[in-house]
Parts: sequence; C-alpha cells; structure tokens
Amino acid sequence: MIAAGRRMSRQVDRAGQRGLERAYPPLLVAWHHGSGAARRTWAWTWPRLRPLLAFFFKALATGERWIRRACALLARAATAASRVATPARAAALVLIGAGALLVASQFIDYRAVEIGQHGYAALPGVAAAVPTTDAKAAGDAHLYLLVPVGLAAIALGVLALRREAPGLGLLVAALGLVSLAVILLVDLPHGLDEGVETSHFADASAVLEDGFYAELAAAGAMVLAGLLYYARPCRIRISLSGRAARARRRRPRRQASSRGRVARSA
Repeated sequence: MIAAGRRMSRQVDRAGQRGLERAYPPLLVAWHHGSGAARRTWAWTWPRLRPLLAFFFKALATGERWIRRACALLARAATAASRVATPARAAALVLIGAGALLVASQFIDYRAVEIGQHGYAALPGVAAAVPTTDAKAAGDAHLYLLVPVGLAAIALGVLALRREAPGLGLLVAALGLVSLAVILLVDLPHGLDEGVETSHFADASAVLEDGFYAELAAAGAMVLAGLLYYARPCRIRISLSGRAARARRRRPRRQASSRGRVARSA
C-alpha cells in the first residue's frame, strides 16, 4: 500500500510538472505582448499572492512529512505485531474461544414449545412475545456430553498456543466433527419434537432457541480453526542470491542513447 501511494504521488508530480512546462511558454508570450494594465495588475497581485502560495506549499510539505512518519510508524507496528500474532497463534486463540463457546452453550436454552404462535402472527402490530413452555438447555438432550469435548478443545488450544504442533489442529477438528454429529443427530430431532405439549395445547409448535445455534457455531468454528491450524502457511526461506537474481530480472534495461552504444550492445 505504501509503495502504491508513492507511485501515485510520483505520477501526480510528473503530471503537474509537465503541465507547468507546457503552460510556461504561452504565459511568457502573453506577458511580453500584454498591456500595461495587465502588468500593473500582476505587479500588485503577486506580492500579496506569494505569501499565500508559500504557506500552501509549506503546509503540503509538512503534511507529507507527517504522513511519511505515520506510515513508517504503522509499518513498524505491523511488523512487530506480525512477529507476535502469527497465523498459528491466531488459530490457537480461535480454538480456545470455540471451545469456551461450546461449553457455555450447553447451559443455554436450545429449544422450547411456543403456544398460539399462529394466533399472534395474525395480529398486526403486536409486540408481545409468544408464550413458551418446556424450555430445555442444550446439555439436557445429550447428558452434557459436549462439556468435556469443549474443555478438551480449550486444553488443546492452550497447548497449541504454547508450541506449534500440526496434529493438535486435527484433534480439535475431529472433536468439532463429533460435536456436529451430536448436535445434528441428537439435539436437532429432540429440539423439533413437541412431545406431550400437543395434547395439552391446541396450537403448539417446537422452535429452536439461541443455545442450539450457539453450539452449532462453536462446533463449526472448531472444525475450521483446527484445519487452518493444521494447514497454516509454511515459511519458505529465500536466499540472498535468489533475491538478487529476482531483483536483476525485474530491473528494466537502459535504452542506448547513441549509435556507438547500440553497436556495442548488438
């Protein structure tokens, strides 16, 4: 981004310089062939205009200097942050967060049975909530089996944060797949089952609550973060000779400016 800004600044500078060079001859001709009134007007205007122009260009130079300092400071900060927040550490932090979310979601209601939902939907402008019953936490459907799974994911994430081991990512991804299987095969059917509430109420329908989507998101994050930790970008060492050869290939050739140089280059 900094290199692109420098190239753009140089292009604008060159365009302005070419414009000034093209505008100078017509202005010089108009100055020599102009009337006395125009010269007197310019002689009166220039002493007053010159300080404003000087202030404007000094402000531009000061702004450019501050922008360069800010860009250099941001570049140093980004370099220092990249040394600490490596891709492996970032994936490990995501693993810890996903495991913590999976544990917390087990104590949140994941399903409930709404009573009279269709009647409330037919009333326009009603802000009252639909009454619910038979709400259950996510852990009740599978005897809180995912709590130790989430704790294991947190432990593996902490271990992955301390040392880089690609196998830990595969373990957490496997735990995430197990969690997804439990959620989709156990929690989802039980969450959409009205049970005995249909015999007690005429209009009862089961709905999924926030706990179900929280545990589903946590399990998916465990799978993705585990795979990212396992397949993180590898570090390729580039020798100095390779960098020099690449720089020589990118360097443009100078054009010959005389017939002798053309003959010698041929």
